[in-house]
Amino acid sequence: MEIKLDPRTKIYMIFVVSAIVLMSATTPFLWGLRILTTMVPIALLIAEKRYASALRFFALYISALILTFYFLSSESTGLIRALLTGYCGIIAQFLPAFITAWYVIHSTKIDEFMAAMQKMHVPDGITISLAVVMRFFPTIKEEYGSIRDAMKMRGISLAGGNAAKMVEYRMIPLLFSCVNIGDELSAAAITRGLGGEVKRTSVVELKLHVFDWILILLFSIATVIFVLNKYILL
Repeated sequence: MEIKLDPRTKIYMIFVVSAIVLMSATTPFLWGLRILTTMVPIALLIAEKRYASALRFFALYISALILTFYFLSSESTGLIRALLTGYCGIIAQFLPAFITAWYVIHSTKIDEFMAAMQKMHVPDGITISLAVVMRFFPTIKEEYGSIRDAMKMRGISLAGGNAAKMVEYRMIPLLFSCVNIGDELSAAAITRGLGGEVKRTSVVELKLHVFDWILILLFSIATVIFVLNKYILL
C-alpha cells in the first residue's frame, strides 16, 4: 500500500525524531519509545517499496542495539570493547534521524518541498538552500557510481592491489564533481525564479490527509510522553 505523505508531515517527523535522538534514553520504556519512532520511517520505506533500504536500515539498527546492550551489560573490559561500545552506541543513537532524513529526501519531490516551505512561510534563502541540499546528495551518489564504473573498466580496485590509486582516482574526481554540482544546482534554482521578488506559483496542491494527521498526532504524543518521563516524572 503506497502512502502519500504531505512534505510538512515529513519535516515534522524529522524534527521529532531528531529531538528524541538528542534526548538520551535512560530507561527501558524510553528505549522502547525511541525504537517505535524509528520503526515508523522504516515502515514508510516499505510502503514506498524500497525494501532493500528498509531491510538494511532495520538490520543495522537492530544489530547496533543488540551489541550496545550486550557490551553495556558485559563485565569484560578492554580498549576494543570500549571502542565497539562507543561505535555501536553512536549508531543506535543517531541512526533514527538519518533513516528519517533518508526517507524524506528519497520520497519528496523538489516541487512538493518548495510548495510546502512556501505554505509555511519559510524565507526563500532557507528554502533554496535546503532544496539544493536535497538534490545534492542523490546527485553525488549517481556521480560516484559513474566514477566507480569508470575505475572498474580501467582495472583500478582494491582487488587489484591498487588501493592508493583507487582513493586518488575516485576521491579527486568526486571532490571536483561536488563543486560543479553545487554550482549547477544553485544556478538551476535561480533560473527557475526561486530567488525572484515575485511570489512563486506552483502547480502542486498540498493538503494534509487523514494519515498525515494520524502521524502528526502520534509523533506529538510520543514527544510529550518522552519529555514527561525523562524530565518531569523522574
